[in-house]
Amino acid sequence: MKKFVFLITLLLVLAGVIPLVAQQNNSSPSSGKEGVYALTISLERVYPYRKGYVVKYRKGISQVVDAYLPNEWFEKTGNKGDLILMGSGTDWPHMTVFYKDGEFDHVRLYVRKERSHESWGDVPLHVNIDDRFENVESFALEF
Repeated sequence: MKKFVFLITLLLVLAGVIPLVAQQNNSSPSSGKEGVYALTISLERVYPYRKGYVVKYRKGISQVVDAYLPNEWFEKTGNKGDLILMGSGTDWPHMTVFYKDGEFDHVRLYVRKERSHESWGDVPLHVNIDDRFENVESFALEF
């Protein structure tokens, strides 16, 4: 009986130690691999504009922040942005911002396919915000 208990204990210890030894930390600077992480935030509204998208999201509890995402980011695959059209359902539009080694890499906008959804808005025709989309190279979420 003692041998049986000893063998079970030994197997449990080995089963716990072997995965720890086998894994390597890929995010360490010495490994040469880059760390990628993502932040997802719900959107208040998305405004399509001739130069890109104006995205409103919450900063804290009471503030709303505008983000200006140029059309060039969404033009082809592998660029800085992906526009993902969601069908009807319970998912609320959101945005996921990806950072690589602490710097902006790309953004994904998950928006409703139907433009009649309450999350879509319109920029008035007389409003000119072209300058906000010029020379936009990165994006940092405000909290």
